[in-house]
Amino acid sequence: MPIYMDRHDIPGVTAKDVAQAHQEDLKIQEEYDCRGLTYWYDEIRGTAFCLIDAPDEHAVKKMHDNAHGLIPHQILEVDSNVVNAFLGRIEDPKSADHVNVDYPVISESAYRTIMYTHMVDYPFILSKYGVSNSQKILNKHDRIIKEAINKHNGNEVNQSQEGFIVSFTSMSSSILCAYEIQEEFKNHNNMNPSININVRIGLSAGDPVSGKDDLFGETLSLAKRCCEFIEKYDIIISSEVKDLYKSNQFNDLNNSDHINVKSISKGDEIFLHQLIDLTEDIWNKSGFNVVNFSKQLGLSKSQLYRKITTLTGLAPNDFIKEFRLKKSVKLIEMQMGNISEIALDAGFNSPSYFSSCFHKRFGLLPSNYAHALDK
Repeated sequence: MPIYMDRHDIPGVTAKDVAQAHQEDLKIQEEYDCRGLTYWYDEIRGTAFCLIDAPDEHAVKKMHDNAHGLIPHQILEVDSNVVNAFLGRIEDPKSADHVNVDYPVISESAYRTIMYTHMVDYPFILSKYGVSNSQKILNKHDRIIKEAINKHNGNEVNQSQEGFIVSFTSMSSSILCAYEIQEEFKNHNNMNPSININVRIGLSAGDPVSGKDDLFGETLSLAKRCCEFIEKYDIIISSEVKDLYKSNQFNDLNNSDHINVKSISKGDEIFLHQLIDLTEDIWNKSGFNVVNFSKQLGLSKSQLYRKITTLTGLAPNDFIKEFRLKKSVKLIEMQMGNISEIALDAGFNSPSYFSSCFHKRFGLLPSNYAHALDK
């Protein structure tokens, strides 16, 4: 059967109250072909998240309704391996409190800080440095990040070719981990000026079920977008992480003279999502211009220029061009046509202009990149 995680917003109740409600679920779960695996409860935020093996969402709702009447605010189908990677368990923790009761009382938050790392221009490492050096770079990249993750008690959720997704129970640990990773890469680059490894890190925080259709969907999306589109900084920190973390370590991080740190506001986050959502819809339409862009976002041209430039470091036209070039890299990798076809599919008016822009940005012609992929 599928596994579901649900969210309950229940401010004002105690961890013992939630434990009692969970016991009521367990008493009748078989009537609905359900099996309650575990739960998380954050008394400060008033949020509970239940993990349940069930035939469907309806069975989860009916079980909760008849057990104690606490209907979930949202139910999400999840993969137990992904839950374990983000939250560190899929069963009751050994630390659950049994004092004065015959059942475990769990007072463990599901709130996590998510780190997303992005290796800048990863696709071109092979063509730039050759087979031997590129493998050394990738090994060094992985080793630096993995050692920092282990040192700061992060849970590695996923590793892709371009970077890592990591979950932290401790916000301070996530920030110190990000700082240490960038320190190590700066040291490496200073010692190896001809073979640099450039990485951006995004940090965001939130709950596992919060409106999106994926576990930690909103939190991960923000960290990822900060990494991929705010290009002037080494570490980008969400407004929530900054607001909740007030220690001296953050001040030291923010005042570093060789690591560029950006903490974005809630308004910046909203604008970033609007900007990228819109660009995802229009990036391959060659006729779309800045005037259309500003109208769609409800801004004047000067407002659009100021907001995009301040946030991303790129003027609107350059932002659209950068977006299209990155998409074109994916199209070439997927062999979605010849270079002329890909140029048009990526929103460029002419293949020659596309090739010129591609070469200026990545250091080689798109045809040479496609040829290198075939080797």
